[in-house]
Amino acid sequence: MAFEGLSEKLQNAFRKLSGKGKLNEQNIKEAMREVRMALLEADVNYTVVKEFVSKVSERCVGTEVLSTLNAGQQVIKIVNEELTQLMGGQVAKLTWSPSTPTIYMLCGLQGAGKTTMAGKLAAYLTKQGKKPLLAACDIYRPAAIKQLQIVGEHVNVPVFEKGTQDPVQTAKEAVEHARYYGQDVLIIDTAGRLHVDEALMDELKRMKEAVRPQEILLVVDAMTGQDAVNVAKAFNDLLSIDGVIVTKLDSDTRGGAALSVRAVTGKPIKFAGTGEKLTDIEPFHPDRMASRILGMGDVLTLIEKATEAYDQQEAEKSERSRKKDLSDLDLEDYLEQMQQMKKMGPLQNVLGMLPGIGAKLKDVEISDDVMKKPEAIIRSMTPQERRHPEVLNASRRRIAAGAGVTVQDVNQLIRQYDQARQMVKSMMGNKRGALRQLRKMGR
Repeated sequence: MAFEGLSEKLQNAFRKLSGKGKLNEQNIKEAMREVRMALLEADVNYTVVKEFVSKVSERCVGTEVLSTLNAGQQVIKIVNEELTQLMGGQVAKLTWSPSTPTIYMLCGLQGAGKTTMAGKLAAYLTKQGKKPLLAACDIYRPAAIKQLQIVGEHVNVPVFEKGTQDPVQTAKEAVEHARYYGQDVLIIDTAGRLHVDEALMDELKRMKEAVRPQEILLVVDAMTGQDAVNVAKAFNDLLSIDGVIVTKLDSDTRGGAALSVRAVTGKPIKFAGTGEKLTDIEPFHPDRMASRILGMGDVLTLIEKATEAYDQQEAEKSERSRKKDLSDLDLEDYLEQMQQMKKMGPLQNVLGMLPGIGAKLKDVEISDDVMKKPEAIIRSMTPQERRHPEVLNASRRRIAAGAGVTVQDVNQLIRQYDQARQMVKSMMGNKRGALRQLRKMGR
């Protein structure tokens, strides 16, 4: 997951402060030295680090921190607020043209993931009720047009292409095509280069003048660190971009690009790519990202992912479950919950959004295959066995053989199911305690 190293170092620095009670200026100076080193090791721009540490230090040495008993918590609060401001302060939404189609022009270097991101953005806008059209304007990279067509097929969005004709002319014709066929959004996939060069910038400037896009969105690879910031600055100076999309934030990137690009260019990060699937795109929330970095989790994004995964069809299938006592859920319900979890994205990323969990997962590799064995076991049972697990004693050897696992694996699943059921019963029996836990989790 992104920011693992940075998150661990910052938490270690703040852990030292938390045990000191009242703080003095020397304590804060030592903590800020560790924060500075952590940010620099995360490949954050040096100037950005210097200004950030200066702002935090200035706020921390005020009487509001030094005179309080929970000074360590106050320092974390200040760092959280300053991190949020560093990344833009609040979510930056796409803007819309008063006349259709609204045109978004994606640009960036080769390998940043523009073509895939064009498909992800199209899929995201389709869910918002829009009718996007993709325009293939990269005529230089081999198979770039074919790649966009494949991506378009997967997200069920049409692709406009005119082979190797002048990309600027293709973009102009795509606008007319979208207008004629009632597509209200046009996403232009432009050509990239291995580095910023005059020919690339000239073509992009001509395209900008020809189609007048509502927004120019720069796609940067989070794994390139400082280079991504330099690229963003170069593109912004020549094209005046409107926003940034950061890809590969699900990787083990150090995160310097995400923390630096807003401060260097003054332009907001609008979206983040969080996985390889074409549905793995989410609006960039600076406050939530700051919470993740500081190990506070991201419960709001987790709830949104769960809500999105729980579609209407699944809601109807689970009607039976909702009508019965929560403490009486059976193995069919258990299987349904596993299916919903899989829709929310890579399991390690999902668990990393829980408060206090991210740092503990640093050295733990959690495979998405972890749920395959329990699924196979439950699917090897008869409907009667799934609904009444108490009858399983004499059937476990047969189930194990059918699922290609051992009897011990079946026993382990039953134990996990029983533990989950007992936990639900316990919560149902102590509703006040359950509410306290939920409130604590929300905070």
